[in-house]
Amino acid sequence: MTPAALPIPTARAAVHGSIRPPGSKSITNRALLCAGLAEGSSTLTGALDSQDTRVMAAGLRALGIGVEPDWDAGRIVVHGAQGRIPATEATLDCAASGTTIRFLAAVCGLGTGTYRLDGTARMRKRPIGDLLAALGALGVDARAESEGGCPPVMIRSRGIDGGTTTIHSGTSSQFASALAMVAPCTSQGMEINFEGRVVSLPYLEMTRRVMADFGAQCRVTGPRRWSIPAGGYRGATYAIEPDASAASYFLAAAAITGGRVRVDGLSRRSMQGDVGFADALERMGASVEWSEDPRNPAADSVTVSGRASHGIDIDMNAISDTVPTLGVVALFADGPTTIRNVAHIRDKETDRIGDLARELSRLGARVEEYPDGLSIHPAPLTAADIVTYDDHRMAMSLALAGLVIPGVRILDPLCTGKTFPTYWRELARLARLDTSAWPEEFIP
Repeated sequence: MTPAALPIPTARAAVHGSIRPPGSKSITNRALLCAGLAEGSSTLTGALDSQDTRVMAAGLRALGIGVEPDWDAGRIVVHGAQGRIPATEATLDCAASGTTIRFLAAVCGLGTGTYRLDGTARMRKRPIGDLLAALGALGVDARAESEGGCPPVMIRSRGIDGGTTTIHSGTSSQFASALAMVAPCTSQGMEINFEGRVVSLPYLEMTRRVMADFGAQCRVTGPRRWSIPAGGYRGATYAIEPDASAASYFLAAAAITGGRVRVDGLSRRSMQGDVGFADALERMGASVEWSEDPRNPAADSVTVSGRASHGIDIDMNAISDTVPTLGVVALFADGPTTIRNVAHIRDKETDRIGDLARELSRLGARVEEYPDGLSIHPAPLTAADIVTYDDHRMAMSLALAGLVIPGVRILDPLCTGKTFPTYWRELARLARLDTSAWPEEFIP
């Protein structure tokens, strides 16, 4: 029986070891979309098996695109639809996947028909109105059915010719990514103008790189303008990097226990901005080593050793998915840590500022919350039952506190299945935890 709470055993020694995390969720979902719109078939390798990627694959299939996954092997064959949407009507269950509902809302605009997209109760509180307004400027009838411009989303479309549109870029980079990825499949191409402060810039660069790998162009023609010509995508054999956001948990395990952990398959040349989390740990006093093989990126690695013992003041806008992880590391520093410029993470799977502050406080820290961040002041730490808010990143990051603090339990531990179904087994293996009190499904 799945436990209501999973006790985290304290690590009996500093965490030492190596790990190769599963494939990047963000790259997997972008590659699935580009392959689905391509001419010809594609084979994705190293693909992530998770709720988010399964939901994306299912959504593409519901739109009539051929997707043949072998999840155990991390291999997905996609039969591209040449920029067309075969289905004229579909209802898409996007569950809790923000990338899926945002990306597929734009994809539905390429179709001729009526499409409805919905998800979990939390999804109905995550704004999507800015994307729908941009689609509307391109001639798509796109409407949100919940207050505040939130899902469910109804799309009635006769296709997208292309042209110029403007996207407010202060809520989520996924809005611009969604528009950019459908742009090569329009007859005229598209010019996207960015309005307001751009958040999570590395994810936009990731989008451009994945598009290029499938034969499309996305040109930066000004400080706030992208130009994407028509021309479509070409099928490809595509290897997906390990997930840098997932890597942050294991690098942090070394930094809070004074151990040494090597993450394989990642380097500074990764297309994922979250490799920058290692730099944050270095600023806090840990040692970081990078290894790169120019001929074989799969042999790249990053290693963190020693304790992250100093509090820092840091702008985490570019690596915002790792805010909860750094928040936990900050518990064990000698002075306060202030995280800034991440107001947009309040609209993630949960409010990752307010709810993170609450859970760190539950562990004994003194936390100051700001509109765009928080300050964590170390204090005597205590056991706690950690509420995860059905947020995979809250569960995975806050569990790390239990490696040092006796008596930490994680509520709703299976919410990690959204992006990392094997997380508990991998954490237990790397940290050599005593899992005798765990249900069998969690034991490595």
